[in-house]
Amino acid sequence: MSLTGLLILLLIAAICGGIGQSIAGYSLGGCLVSIVVGFIGAFIGKWIAAEMGLTLMLPVEIDGETFPIIWSIIGAALFTIVIGLITRGRSPRV
Repeated sequence: MSLTGLLILLLIAAICGGIGQSIAGYSLGGCLVSIVVGFIGAFIGKWIAAEMGLTLMLPVEIDGETFPIIWSIIGAALFTIVIGLITRGRSPRV
């Protein structure tokens, strides 16, 4: 994977993670946390899609790597909700 491809993939993951956190109503951190949440969301989303026999919605292919946009957002929202419930000490973002 090229450096440009990696940077584009990180940018897409950050956007998906940020949207997922916004849907969940919790902010887990800044830009780097959004990237991590986006990638974890992609793994969770791909797993959910595979278990339910659904197709990848809006997949983006960058340097041979497929990144499912919609499933990443859904997975990031679910991951953020779970982390938000575990760390109840933080208040939801308004």
